[in-house]
Amino acid sequence: MADYESAQAHTLELVLDSCLESVDAAEEAILHEAKLLGFDEDDLHKIGIAVRECMVNAVVHGNRYNARKKVLVKVSRAADRLTMVIADEGEGFDPNAVPDPLASENLLRFCGRGVMLMRAFMDEFEVSLRQPKGTEVRMVKYKPKQ
Repeated sequence: MADYESAQAHTLELVLDSCLESVDAAEEAILHEAKLLGFDEDDLHKIGIAVRECMVNAVVHGNRYNARKKVLVKVSRAADRLTMVIADEGEGFDPNAVPDPLASENLLRFCGRGVMLMRAFMDEFEVSLRQPKGTEVRMVKYKPKQ
């Protein structure tokens, strides 16, 4: 049953509140889809970290915990990949303007590593501005060839 189910294309969409509990809800939903697709524990860990980092950015930096703003989560499962889109309703940001977390002046900072981790753990990583406001992050993790 799991092999048949994982081979079928599937998309799940969630509209979540701008609170830290939504980080857990998004991670749980996305990891469920990743498990159905057959990712191993190492890849599940990487996906989980990337999703958590992205969701925290959306809730904290994008929507600034604003109860009127939502975080949109879309996860699509195909036979060879998992595609995740996380979008906030904030002011947006330029990912190229994020300070290098490996620069000596940033090594002891408590924040600023999320984008680096998402890029490192995902096979594709794109950031775009939404209209009229917000940021959309698209991440793809390909299933390893057997």
